[in-house]
Formats: sequence, structure tokens, C-alpha cells
Amino acid sequence: MTPTKKTTSAINAPEPAHPWFNAEAIDFLRKLRRNNRREWFEARRDIYERELKQPMLALIERLLQGMMDYAPDHLRLPQKCMLRIYRDTRFSVDKSPYKTHLAAWWTRSGLEKTSGGGYYLHLSATELIIAAGVYMPPREQLFAIRNHLLTHYAEFERLIDGKKLRAKFEMHDPNALTRPPKGFPAEHPAMEWIKWRQWGVLATLPASEALKSSLLKTVEGRFRLAAPLVDFLNEPLLRAAGAEKKTLFSLY
Repeated sequence: MTPTKKTTSAINAPEPAHPWFNAEAIDFLRKLRRNNRREWFEARRDIYERELKQPMLALIERLLQGMMDYAPDHLRLPQKCMLRIYRDTRFSVDKSPYKTHLAAWWTRSGLEKTSGGGYYLHLSATELIIAAGVYMPPREQLFAIRNHLLTHYAEFERLIDGKKLRAKFEMHDPNALTRPPKGFPAEHPAMEWIKWRQWGVLATLPASEALKSSLLKTVEGRFRLAAPLVDFLNEPLLRAAGAEKKTLFSLY
């Protein structure tokens, strides 16, 4: 039987990408650090698409399936979660056009414009980073989280000191203030955390972990552990965002 056009296309169709990476991906990122030029990248774009972009999108898609259970408000299209590899060089002395890592960020619905608390994944030639929390929030979000800690600090302590969480994560650099922020009682029992300017957890693994078929399990397991902390941090941000919308609506 002569194959039809449809069956021929099916035979020649590329296999779906699996949700982990090959050694070629690490090799590409390693070489990109030494050859961060558009002409070098464009000559090898097919390698980037095949060895980095497609597996990352496949991994994101599988992670999103799990998030339906523990982080349903963080569901977005995989292409929206994956961060661009292009650097924003407008205000940077370094004009290198590309990031030397691949990354994805799962923001919370309703907080897309200001980011809020979310989940982060990052692969470079040397490390795999899995993180969750609130990073570099704007002033309004800083104030909202600090106010939340005034009355919910016991719950925050329970979350960040959880044995399972601390077994898989370390605390992200809080970028803390040296003095209590203005308007907050200096002797408050939560002052250590109120002085923080970002709240999150971080796991740094060897890049070789991204080459294992267990990558999905590795990332999802940590995201699940961090989910209660992310939800806690988003709670005051969602209230603040809702109050802002009501205020704006009342002006019309």
C-alpha cells in the first residue's frame, strides 16, 4: 500500500520532547557563556530549540498538570511560564544579548503585573535552581506582607521552620534592612522577618540533576513542599490588589 500524505507526515513527525534535558543542553549553555553573540546563537538556534526550549516546555507542561492539585491559581500556558532567553540590555553596561541560563516562573493569577509569590526554575551550565516565594516586591507589596506578619507571625514561623521544607530548601537571601521599617514596632516578635525585603526558599542542585528522567519528580516534590508558604505570602497581596481595584472603581 502506498503511504498517503497524512501517514507519511505522521511517520516523519518528530517525537514529543521528554521533560528532562540531554548533555547537549548543558554543553550549549557552557559554550554560550564564551560566545554570547547573536551570530553564534543564530547559527545554532536549532540546537537551542531542540535541546533546551522543547524539553523546558515539556517539563513546564507536566509540572502544570501537577499544579492543578497544589497550586491551581498558578496555571498558565507553558509559553507564558518560560522566560525569554534574551537579556534586556537597555540600562545595562553589559550588552551581551543572551542570558546564560534557561528559566521559568509561575506567577499567581491576579498578580501577573506585580508578580507576587510564585515558583521558579533555573538551569545553567553548572546548576539547577528550584525556588519559591516573593522576590524584590514593590513597596506596596512589602508593606502588605509586613502587616500580615504582625498578626500571623506564628503561622509564618511554622511554615519556614517545617522539617520537610528545610530538608529540601534553604532560605533565600532576605536582603534584610538593618533597622525596623518605619511605622513598625521595634520590639515586635516578628521583627526579624518584618525587616526582610524578600521572602522565599531556594534549592541549588548540580546541573547534572536536569539530565535525569527523575527531573519532574525532583522539581514537583519541592514545589509541593513550598506551596503553603507561597499561598501565605500571596494572601495579603491579593487583599491589597482587591482593595486597590475597589478604590479605582469608586473613582468613576
